[in-house]
Amino acid sequence: MAETKHVPFVPADTDMKEFTLRALLIGLVLAVVLGAANAYLGLKAGMTIAATYPAAVIGMALLKAMKGTILEENMARTVGSIGESVAAGAIFTLPAFFIAGIWPEFFTASNYITSTLILISGGVLGIMFVALLRRVMVEDPELPYPESVAAAEIHKAGQGGGGGSKYLFGAMLGGGLVKALGDFNVFLPLWERFISFSKTTITGLGKMPLASGSEGVAGTGGMVLTSFKISPAYVGVGYIIGPKLASLNFSGGIIAWGLLTPIILYFIAPYLNIDAMVTSLMAGNAGMSQAAATEKAWIDTAYAVWKFIVRPIAIGGMLVGASYTLFRMRNSLTAGIARSISDVKKAASGHASEIERTEKDIPFTWTLTGIFGVAVATFLITFYLFNTTFLVAFVAATVMIVLAFFFAAVSGYLVGIMGSSNNPISGLTLTALVVTALIMVVLGVEETHGVAAVLGVAAIVCVAAAVAGEMLQDLKAGHILGGTPWKMEIGDIIGVVLAGFVMFGVLVFLNNGDIANGLIKGYTGGFGSRELSAPQASLMAILSRGIVEQQMAWPLIIVGMLMGVSFILMQVKSPMLVSVGMYLPLETTFAIFVGGLMKGAVDMFKAKRKVNAAQDARIENTGVLLASGLIAGEALVGLIFAGFAAFGMFAPAVFENPSFIAGLVVMGIIGWVLVRLPMNSAGSPDEPAPPSAAH
Repeated sequence: MAETKHVPFVPADTDMKEFTLRALLIGLVLAVVLGAANAYLGLKAGMTIAATYPAAVIGMALLKAMKGTILEENMARTVGSIGESVAAGAIFTLPAFFIAGIWPEFFTASNYITSTLILISGGVLGIMFVALLRRVMVEDPELPYPESVAAAEIHKAGQGGGGGSKYLFGAMLGGGLVKALGDFNVFLPLWERFISFSKTTITGLGKMPLASGSEGVAGTGGMVLTSFKISPAYVGVGYIIGPKLASLNFSGGIIAWGLLTPIILYFIAPYLNIDAMVTSLMAGNAGMSQAAATEKAWIDTAYAVWKFIVRPIAIGGMLVGASYTLFRMRNSLTAGIARSISDVKKAASGHASEIERTEKDIPFTWTLTGIFGVAVATFLITFYLFNTTFLVAFVAATVMIVLAFFFAAVSGYLVGIMGSSNNPISGLTLTALVVTALIMVVLGVEETHGVAAVLGVAAIVCVAAAVAGEMLQDLKAGHILGGTPWKMEIGDIIGVVLAGFVMFGVLVFLNNGDIANGLIKGYTGGFGSRELSAPQASLMAILSRGIVEQQMAWPLIIVGMLMGVSFILMQVKSPMLVSVGMYLPLETTFAIFVGGLMKGAVDMFKAKRKVNAAQDARIENTGVLLASGLIAGEALVGLIFAGFAAFGMFAPAVFENPSFIAGLVVMGIIGWVLVRLPMNSAGSPDEPAPPSAAH
């Protein structure tokens, strides 16, 4: 163990300023601001942008002006990024109470109290579980933690004027520029095409019989061909995780869009009224041709199949994959918890050994007290606020603790593989919702009270999983930099409490604003509207009502579970990752895959050139810095544009019909940068190796 002992950037015996008032205040302000921006983005588009990089860059800039230390920067980033996790938990679940009809009016004093208790309870619970899991998960050599490495490199590059910083900040500028150009419609960010096929032909769209009921329409189907998303961030993530994991993730996208969606579309085509959809599209979009409207109708239908049929199958696969992941981690998890209990026993007997600063978590007794406190809070919420029976409230609290631990560990595992940007929190929450709803049905709970209890438990689990994933990501970065775990955990508890108090107000602001906007523009505004779709919350409202009221399409979930079992029997390395690939949009997994291919090209060139260990280290460091900069640059600019959008200011389109070729050129430049520059940095075989970026 001693020969492989991790050496942090700041040694454990260094007495450096870390948990200071200025670092905490900067982090708290960032937690609120970045959390609010992500709440808007998530309600509009169903996705959030990782706040780790913006928090790292902004916190570093402010603290450098104050002559702060790198550990203060680490603290500010840790606290500042946690607001995004609380926002994710809020937007994925709280609007579901409104959409499902549990809350006829969203803003009431009672709803504010309920929401705040849910968010704070879930956040604190996630941190308590992380305190149990940290040492096991951050030291797991099979978890690369790509975004943690990226965040740590941002801080390290900012410590001096070394050559590495030029790669990092140059890539940040490039990633931000590409994001901005895409939002200004300078190039086409995504290409889609519907290719139809019948029993006898594979044709372009214009040659197929499209109208429902027309001769030959039976047996007609098709598939959507889509390009990768022009996203420097996703490409950067793919580069960092490498070709193997990127390919495994993309394989799920191929199953979803190359197998399941076309087959389902093939068999449901006779029952579709495409003519009516085309007429509606042409009426609502002046100047749209019939061919364009027809293609859009089929693409929209294909996406509906993926969203409402394939995604539930993926959730079933994720449920089995999550169980299998925890089963494989059972020894490590047991050892980690046993080590925590052993530390407590040694402390109680007066024989406690001195633990290094970089290995100290929140005391185990505090952790257990926090978990018990959240269980009591869940019981009180369910019993008093949702008006259930004592038995239902007790079972709900027990189920919540079990599921929260389960998904906190899985969330941390997924963050360790792909980063928090691609952590499918909504999918994990939907799985928790399904399990909870089934238990409520077994207990005989029906209608409103049962749906409220299901959503309440799912909401706490959602926040706990989101916070746990983000916290483990930050703790891994702190592990690399030399941060003190217990100080980071206390800082995040403070951040979670503040974000929990203000996030409901952010949702009220957005909901009321959309209602007012709808009155002016002639649509019904609020959560679930066309402008504030809240896709995850809408799906959770539908699922919870469907299960509790016994109207759920169980075959889809069961098919997904059987699929997950088959992955395990085929000895797929990560069944969870394949199911996640099915759940994520294809353009996202495709972009990550492209990044993985770029890293694969670098590996191929290294093998061909037969570089030595020192050259390999320089190539790897440069590649990580470049990929980290691309991720951070897009995240920063994305949040800036989201902030403008919150005030009704949107980027104007430079070109009405931008060229897709321009997008390919942009991706070609990114590929050249990620392959050529690392190889050029190899240097002479005689030069000493630099400190490794990937701790």
